[in-house]
Amino acid sequence: MGAVSEYVESLEGPEREAVARVVARAREIVPEVEEGSSYGMPALRYRDSPLISVVRTKKHVGVYTFSPQAIAALAPELHGFHVTKGSIGFHPDRPLPDEVLDLLVQLRRDEIDAMRP
Repeated sequence: MGAVSEYVESLEGPEREAVARVVARAREIVPEVEEGSSYGMPALRYRDSPLISVVRTKKHVGVYTFSPQAIAALAPELHGFHVTKGSIGFHPDRPLPDEVLDLLVQLRRDEIDAMRP
């Protein structure tokens, strides 16, 4: 197992389901991802760059895209979530909509592809 799988296995209850859902959707969109870490968090990596990380925090589940541009591009769809320049926070009982999550992963993948010809 890798860092992401081990992290998901360490969680329980709704947080585990929420984190596992984000990881599974990212893997569906970018099947070439590898497990690793970035900024001290378990992260899915694509082409040697961090694609996405999702971790439980004290107040919510945080999604880190390592891309302020991807978050800014979806700002209208993120109304009602805890949004910072580098993360999106949600509660397991109110997850990010699939289409928003998918777009975040796609935008980040496309950024990485543009950086690594």
